[in-house]
Amino acid sequence: MADSAIAEPIKKCVAILGAAKSDTEKFAALFMVTKLVKGKDCTDVAKKALFDSIGFKFLKKLMLADSVPDDCPPIVYKSVALSILTSFCELESLATNPDMLNNIPVFFSIIESADDEDDNDNLIVVTESYKCLQAIAQFEPGQKALLDSGAIPKLAQVYANKSFQTDEALRIIVTLCSKFGPQAWGTDPKVFNSLVTRIGLDFETDHSERKFDLCSILATLLFTCRRDVILPTVEGEIWPESIYKGLNDILKSKIGKNQRDPALKLAAQAVEFLGIEWTLNDEEKPKQFYLLLLQLAAIEVRMQMDNKSFNQAAAQADLITACFVILELSVNYMATDQLDLEQKEKQQVYTALKGAFSGVMSVLTKLSSSEARNSLSPKDKSFAAAMVRVLSAWLCQETTAMRPGLYQVLPYMFQLANSTFQESRQHRLEHKGNPDAPEGPADVLRVMLPALCHLAVEDKARQVLFKTKQDEALYECLVFHFSIAHWKRPPVPRAERLKRLNEPEPKPSPRQQEEMKDSRAAIVSLCNIFMNLTVLEAKIAEDSLLFSNLLKFIFENLPELKDTPDNLVMHGHLAVLGLLMLKQQAKKVKKNDFSICRYIQATIRFLWDAYIVDESNDPTALVVSITYKEHWMEIQELWFLGMQTMSGVITQIPWISEFALESGWAEGIVETLKKVKIGTLPGNVKSAFEDLLCQLAEANPDVPAKLKKADALRVCRNHRLMELGKKLFGD
Repeated sequence: MADSAIAEPIKKCVAILGAAKSDTEKFAALFMVTKLVKGKDCTDVAKKALFDSIGFKFLKKLMLADSVPDDCPPIVYKSVALSILTSFCELESLATNPDMLNNIPVFFSIIESADDEDDNDNLIVVTESYKCLQAIAQFEPGQKALLDSGAIPKLAQVYANKSFQTDEALRIIVTLCSKFGPQAWGTDPKVFNSLVTRIGLDFETDHSERKFDLCSILATLLFTCRRDVILPTVEGEIWPESIYKGLNDILKSKIGKNQRDPALKLAAQAVEFLGIEWTLNDEEKPKQFYLLLLQLAAIEVRMQMDNKSFNQAAAQADLITACFVILELSVNYMATDQLDLEQKEKQQVYTALKGAFSGVMSVLTKLSSSEARNSLSPKDKSFAAAMVRVLSAWLCQETTAMRPGLYQVLPYMFQLANSTFQESRQHRLEHKGNPDAPEGPADVLRVMLPALCHLAVEDKARQVLFKTKQDEALYECLVFHFSIAHWKRPPVPRAERLKRLNEPEPKPSPRQQEEMKDSRAAIVSLCNIFMNLTVLEAKIAEDSLLFSNLLKFIFENLPELKDTPDNLVMHGHLAVLGLLMLKQQAKKVKKNDFSICRYIQATIRFLWDAYIVDESNDPTALVVSITYKEHWMEIQELWFLGMQTMSGVITQIPWISEFALESGWAEGIVETLKKVKIGTLPGNVKSAFEDLLCQLAEANPDVPAKLKKADALRVCRNHRLMELGKKLFGD
């Protein structure tokens, strides 16, 4: 180190410290250091020289000193040592010095022993300790050391105890949570719940400006906590109600932008975390807060986006994105019809939402035709993707909204959504098999799928879809989600196979189960999209290589699906989509293709198992089987479409009738209908079965004999199956 970089007074002090023969002499020199470190001559180089000459061990000895000379209380030693350390901590190389980081527990012990009743000297020492910890928390090595030292549970306890200067403890917690996200929290929910309960009570009862600081703090804590750990423990905790009351208090008051913004951001985190039902907490007026929040979010979006450029809107991205969360969840909740809104309320909500989404559409349209659209920064791209996401939620419910402008911006919406899908898929591949992997980037294409079911019915939207090759992206999306929904046990290394023979079959983790559930829903939406495309663009479905590959994928993978109630709806959609495409591609089908055999068997199973005669209940009534009953609202129309399409497929590919015979399905239908009481067979079910049996009899000369042997004559008479009777027995 060059001496010339250090001022003379500091050189002199360094020399005195170096020459000190005892702790007493060194301590005396420290009073000179306390003045020097605050002076303008104390450069970074000078501070380092002073730090080295004092030695950290000596400062630590002073902080822990109990046996001291009678004329000097221990607090003086602590105070001097901490005053010097506070100044040193301003320098990154000293704040992250291993000696300093090893001293973190000492700072904690000083803070934990603090009491509001302490005299001023003690409180000064606590203040200096906080300053040291805050300085350490500014730098990455310091943040890691604080986390490893248990800073969050310790400081959470300090805040819960409400001792001196606890807001400083809160700031350090927020710094660490912002840095490490869910990894900042352990697996004990008590730490989070007790901290947020304490903050929540303060938030509910404090009516000063601090209330708005607590808004931001609570929003950060909710955003970063480990949801898998906390959500199962929320019931019975009082903090959700405290946040509700505090926000209700703010949003019903006359407030300016500086108060409204943090309140809306906290509200967004709360509804995302606790669900929109949390807004309906008031027993007397359950809709009031929900409607207020929705209106405020819609007005904010309109104000920030109406007649604005993308850059102007992006400057408020955090606030607008928070409002998007409120709008998306509100729109989705209204679609469930659980909320009983009066006509006037419906009109007000619709007007507010229409205004907000018009603003979003306007900004997205400008962006889609600008030169910047393909070179957005990551932050701006996330904001653009958030616009696509919230618009998709609206388009799913308002199926005629914003045409024809939507068709103009749809290619860019696809581009952004596909990009987020690729990023999300890549993240999953990189963290495969890691149960503690961080949350991946949002997949906007996944959110867009329900809206695309409606768009696929519109001629112009389909033109855009095929022109932009979006059908290829949707196929990739289907393959990806199938890999999640069709969970397979991880492969066992050969060396461990013997050892694990007697172990129970591994099951997917709760997080994996949630992902599987979401992927099953995604596959159902994708099947609906492809069904619409297959029926409405028959020529493309017949000739396109992509549709051939999709059919091949279904042939190969549907039979592999586990036969479980969870898979039933997905199984049915894949089976019927396969039938629709098989009908279009009948000319290409080869009889010796083994995969088609297994696919048809799996499809017959889906169609066969739907209706039964329940011997244990009423042995003469045809009913939907217990497994199907739970999901019948979702698959009733699908079943009828499947039966109708199977009849059509048999007409075009007669040899498929062999499977209906070999499996026993044809006779099985007759055997079942034979038990059904005359006059009780529903007309639509009768038509479905009769049409299928007629097509089978037409396609395969062996069928009539089999059906007659099963007593089809009786069934035809009982249920007036006129067409089948003619086919089997003539006029």
